[in-house]
Formats: sequence, structure tokens, C-alpha cells
Amino acid sequence: MRPAGEKVTLNVGGVRFETYSSTLRAFPGTKLCRLTEPQASSSFDYDPHAKEFFFDRNASLFDEVLSYYRSKQLHCPDLVCKSAFEEELAFWGIPDAPLAPCCQQKLSDAEGQEEEHNTWDEERDAEDQGLLPQQEGSRTGCRARWQPKIWALFEKPCSSVQAKCLAAISLLFNVGICVLFILNSQEQIHVIPVHHASHFHHNDTTYHHEVEYSFYKRFLYLLHLELFCVLWFMLEFSVRLTFCPDKKKFFLNPLNIADFLSLFPVYIELFSAEHPGETCALVCWLGCFRVLYFLKLLKILRLVEKPLMFRLLSYTFRSILREVAILLMVFAFEILFFGALCFYAEAIGGDPETMFDDITSSFWWAVVTVTTVGYGDTYPTLTLGKAIAACTAVCGVLTIIIPIPMFFIKFKGYYDAAVIKEKMKRMKAQMSTLPCENSRTPYGQLLAGKEAGFPAAPSALPKLQPTGSPIPM
Repeated sequence: MRPAGEKVTLNVGGVRFETYSSTLRAFPGTKLCRLTEPQASSSFDYDPHAKEFFFDRNASLFDEVLSYYRSKQLHCPDLVCKSAFEEELAFWGIPDAPLAPCCQQKLSDAEGQEEEHNTWDEERDAEDQGLLPQQEGSRTGCRARWQPKIWALFEKPCSSVQAKCLAAISLLFNVGICVLFILNSQEQIHVIPVHHASHFHHNDTTYHHEVEYSFYKRFLYLLHLELFCVLWFMLEFSVRLTFCPDKKKFFLNPLNIADFLSLFPVYIELFSAEHPGETCALVCWLGCFRVLYFLKLLKILRLVEKPLMFRLLSYTFRSILREVAILLMVFAFEILFFGALCFYAEAIGGDPETMFDDITSSFWWAVVTVTTVGYGDTYPTLTLGKAIAACTAVCGVLTIIIPIPMFFIKFKGYYDAAVIKEKMKRMKAQMSTLPCENSRTPYGQLLAGKEAGFPAAPSALPKLQPTGSPIPM
């Protein structure tokens, strides 16, 4: 055992460190502690001339390890990968060393972001691969042979020229049915007033009662054009449903649900054709379902590769659903509290011209005030009500402002990580073509070994020739 005051020199990655033996014995059983033992020169790489131990490790990370032996507090340097730092701690025999509180929070945040980014990568890969990989190899026959082709034809427009043409045709039908919906709504303004008059007598007095009913005038040319578009959508939906590998995921897609529900309005209108007209109530209900036609326009994104920004916005919103739910609960509390408070404040004042006829109207006022919309249709007229309105507006502004930085920070983190990974993905795709062009180069052999799942052996690389000698090709 070395004396406590004896100095020990360590060469870590070309950087020399000097410390006392007593410092290395701070944590018994670790690798640095064993350097103070008499047989350490034979157990480790020891240079008797320089009188130092050599370790081919990261010098900057070892600096933190040595500081841990000196101060008993472990800190993690900035811009260091968590897994690399944990690997370094395991090498020196202190894998369970507790981090200082200042660095614990930093690594916890980094670990959470890494898990979220990995989850986003998995979802992105699953989305890019589609539903087919889940069913590959489970079916045989003609249907299994044609299923991937037809599914890609309808769901992946960028997979082939035929798929792009089919997506363009479908987009034209989507735009066409939206135009028909707009034209049809303009025609619905023209109604046929039908007057129904009734006469009855009571106590020698004749009463005349006249009721006016409004009927919707049907324009058959618009209905026939809409039917033609719906027939195309029905054919497309049937083919996609038939060749879909996973029916459950297919029906859980909101766009597929919208496609299914949008098939019914035109048929309901056709089945009611025997009536002389349609009441406005039926027209309005069918119009609510026809609004789903506009959701079909989202399929224009399928004509191009899904933009990175669109995927990031979608995933960022899903990652903050919990925070959004809490925000909605806060909004609900503010609406109920300030709405009821303002209603009774106006009622106590006894203003006959108050705009709050009931508590529901005060809730409506609270909604437009908390969200900073401010329609101005209802508002308090008394001094106490105005003071409550001022507090309501301030609380609404603060409630909206607070979550914005949270959303921005999350989105920026995802965006930075996604951009780096997209660049690495493109670089990997470019480098994967190099072995095919010149697999005899050392770099090509190294890439070939990595693609096979293991690094190329050093013996497989050609030896460097002396200066002036040609390199064999």
C-alpha cells in the first residue's frame, strides 16, 4: 500500500493528472483505489520510465471523476451525453455514484427529452412503414400478394406514378364536392313559402289562423353531381377497407370516420325524393354532415411527403395533452367563478337594465372575457360588476400567456433533435451507396461491416505501403 502522502500520476487520453494516494483511496474497491496497491504496476498499464499509469479514456470526463474523489460531489459537464457519462462512471467502478442536485435535474430533463424523442422516432417509423409490416408473413395467396400494392396505391401517393395519379384524381373529386356544397348552400336561401290557412269559430266569432312553412327547393343537377362524387368516394373507401391490414386502426383514424359519415347525406336526400320538398330542419342536419367534405381536403398533404413541421406540431400537441387538460380545467373554473360572481353582483345592484337575464348569460360573458375575445353583446353596467370584469380579463390574459413558453420550449427541443436526425438519416443514405461503388476501399469495407451488424476487423483493412510504393487496388 502506497503512503497516503505519495503522489500518483495518471495519463488519461494524453492528459496527465497528479493526485495523492489518500485521494484515490476515498472510495475503496474502485479502480482508482486499486492503483494504490503494491501489485498495481503489474495489473494496469504502468510506464516505469514516466512513472505513470495510462488509460485510454476521455480526459474531460475523468476530470469530473477525479473531482468526485476530491470533493465527494459528482458533477456532470455540460454538453455531455448521459449514456457516455454513465459508461465512464461504470469503467472507473462508481456506477452508482450520486449526482449533485444541480446536475441531477439537468440529467433528468435530458433523459425525459431523450425518451420523448425516441418515442417520436418510433411513431414516425411506424407511420412511415404503414400498417403492412404488422401483417407480413401472416397470409398467403393472391390477396396477400396484391394487398401491399393496392394499399400503397391508395395510401402512399409518393410510392409510384400510378399512386400519384390516383391521389390527384381523388383530390379533384374532393375539391369538386366542396364546391358543390357551397353552391348548394347558396341555393338553399331560396325557399318556397307555403301558406296554410285555417278558420274556426268560437262564441260566434270567426278566427283566422295562417301558418307559413318554408320548404327547401331541390336542385337536381347539383344533387346528381354530388351523387357522382360520392360514388367515387364509396368505391375508394370500399377498396381501402377491403385491403386494409388492420381494420381497427383503420376505423380509429378520424379522416376515415369522416369519409364514412360523409357518404350518407346524399342518399338520405335521395330516399326522401318522393316528398314534395324538404323541411329546413332536415336540410340543416344534412348540411352538418356535409361539412365533413372539407375534412377531405386534408388529403392534399398526401400528394407530397409529410412535412417535418407538420409532424412536429402534431406530436408536440400530443405530448402536452396533460397540460392542455389542466389549462382547460383552469378556464372552466374561471368561467364558473367569475360568471356567477358577476351575475350576483349585478343582481345585488338591482339595475333594471342589466344584460344578465340569467346565470347562463353571465357564463357566456365570462367565456368571451376570459378568452380575450370580447364580443360586447353582454357586459356589466354597475361599478362592482365592472371591477369583477377587470379581474376576469386580467386572469384570462395570464392563463393564456403562461402555457405559451412551455409549448415553445417543447417544440424547439423536438425541432432541433428532428433536424439533426434528419441530417444523419440523409448522410447515412448517401454513405450507404459508397460500398457499392468502391467496396475495395478501407472506408467501404468498414461500412460493409457495420451494415452486416458488426465492425470490420482490423485485419481486413489493407496495410499502408511505404512512401513511394504503389497501393494495391
